[in-house]
Amino acid sequence: MGTGERLRAYFDVEEQGSDVRTELIAGITTFLAMSYIILVNPTILAEAITVEGYSTQEVQQMIAIATIVAAVVATLVMALYARRPFALAPGMGLNAFFAFTVVLGLGVPWQTALAAVFVEGLIFIAITAVGARKYVIELFPEPVKFSVGAGIGIFLLFIGLQEMQLVVADEATLVTLGDVAANPVAGLGVIGLVATFVLWARGIKGAIVIGIVGTALTGWLLTFVGVFERGVVTPETLASPQYDITPLAGAFIDGLADIDPLTFTLVVFTFFFVDFFDTAGTLIGVSQFGGFLDEEGDLPEIEKPLMADAIGTTVGAMLGTSTVTTFIESSTGIEEGGRTGLTALVVSALFLLSIVAVPLIAAIPAYASYLALVVVGIIMLQGVLDIHWDDPAWAVSGGLTITVMPLTYSIANGLAAGIIAYPVIKAAMGDSGNVRLGQWALAAALVGYFYVQTSGMLL
Repeated sequence: MGTGERLRAYFDVEEQGSDVRTELIAGITTFLAMSYIILVNPTILAEAITVEGYSTQEVQQMIAIATIVAAVVATLVMALYARRPFALAPGMGLNAFFAFTVVLGLGVPWQTALAAVFVEGLIFIAITAVGARKYVIELFPEPVKFSVGAGIGIFLLFIGLQEMQLVVADEATLVTLGDVAANPVAGLGVIGLVATFVLWARGIKGAIVIGIVGTALTGWLLTFVGVFERGVVTPETLASPQYDITPLAGAFIDGLADIDPLTFTLVVFTFFFVDFFDTAGTLIGVSQFGGFLDEEGDLPEIEKPLMADAIGTTVGAMLGTSTVTTFIESSTGIEEGGRTGLTALVVSALFLLSIVAVPLIAAIPAYASYLALVVVGIIMLQGVLDIHWDDPAWAVSGGLTITVMPLTYSIANGLAAGIIAYPVIKAAMGDSGNVRLGQWALAAALVGYFYVQTSGMLL
């Protein structure tokens, strides 16, 4: 039996209506869509992590390697254990909370912050093993489950448009249309989007990969022929990797000494809630998009992908990076036809290869990678068709889930808003008998989450 046959048999590729070639393309697509984390995560965390005797650039390179290894381990668990086409890496938003709120805002040593992430990971492993995470996620109201996909779609769309500079900040209206005609990055982004949408509409396999690579090559070509200077539509420098991460690996152990119990507990609590609901929302959203949910809106054997997230977070903290979570960019690979763990296996392998090819990955401009988010974000809006808009409980709960995500830049906040609204509106309709006690308890806990997040307790 050849390698291809073994892969097909282990991952049940044909039974899932896929083939090895499609899974390979899907894995490449997902990797290209999320590979920006290799560059972005070190930039954010290096704001807070300083190592005596090392420059900021050297620390960034250490974090880049830690980011890659954590992504490899977590996604490998997803591939081989959960057998789902979802990829994981240190999460955006969670890394910003780590750096700017916990370390720089609270003055917590970065080693202690890593210790909090490590403890959070252990808690996740324990509660996933006993089925507690699965139980809580299955308490999510149906309108929330079926709204997550569209909410993530708008969130992806919003992120992508910002990174491509098509949407920019504005003092009067918060956001506005960028200077597309005068901005080379935005102009190339629009051209790349149009080309990608045309390829996708014509049913071309690998349309998103072609769009990303083609847009990046166009930027480099225009730079080489002298239309633009280096750094305008291409990266100004290509960093070489730093392989020695010993100053970071194991630093969490030092962070467990001389900690303030109250502050440490609050930090762990916040990491826990944000990661819990970010992961749950992403899993449900991309599963809905891929047609993996059952009739009740649940993902069968969800505890397996949840365990991959828990292990990834624990390993990531040990290596020196922030919370690892499932990436919404996994939907790009699913859109290309990825249906099995083989997609995740390809992503894991590409992350591993990226250790020696960081300069090549860095050669893909951010705006080229982010066009994938815009394309998939629009495609994921089809999830609104599954919502019963004529039911007030569905409309309010689903509507808040969809809109709060992009407006607060948080999947967790959108989920929390929808979960809290559901039992309240059901009770207002005189239908509280159909609300489970666990749903009331979950809503109450999330009110506490919002209080902690917005009361200034963490500042």
